[in-house]
Amino acid sequence: MDIKEIQSLIKFVAKSGASEVKLETDEIKITIRTGSLGNNEPTYVQSIPMAQAPVAHAAPPQEAPSAPAKSTEPEKKEDDSKYITIKSPIIGTFYRKPSPDKPAFVEVGDKISSGDVLCVIEAMKLFNDIESEVSGTIVKVLVDDASPVEFDQPLFLVDPA
Repeated sequence: MDIKEIQSLIKFVAKSGASEVKLETDEIKITIRTGSLGNNEPTYVQSIPMAQAPVAHAAPPQEAPSAPAKSTEPEKKEDDSKYITIKSPIIGTFYRKPSPDKPAFVEVGDKISSGDVLCVIEAMKLFNDIESEVSGTIVKVLVDDASPVEFDQPLFLVDPA
């Protein structure tokens, strides 16, 4: 289990409202404790590597939720092959707007330039502006507002023409 998977697990536990979760396999033991919702207590993670073998037990549950999405992606890739995919550089929560009362940074059909802010991703209470590295037109927004995103997850499709 790598650090990204552990961070994802911490976020899942925090959102679920559980106060403590223990995960133990032959290779690793993890305990995650969170304070009650009103206490603002930090999340504690205790990780004790038990062996150097790859984690075989943790992989299937994590891949199961993404399996349906993978089955629809080949159809999209055929249609979207001429577009540039802008991907998330970090793990966090994706927001299309700078604040709830403001308009979205970009909409489908908007022309963008290199350096334009496309969205923000909140990671560990910090809001990170995600800037475009390409110029073109937004063709599709691939993530819903206020959704969790993973590292390297596609966020936008851009037509460079």
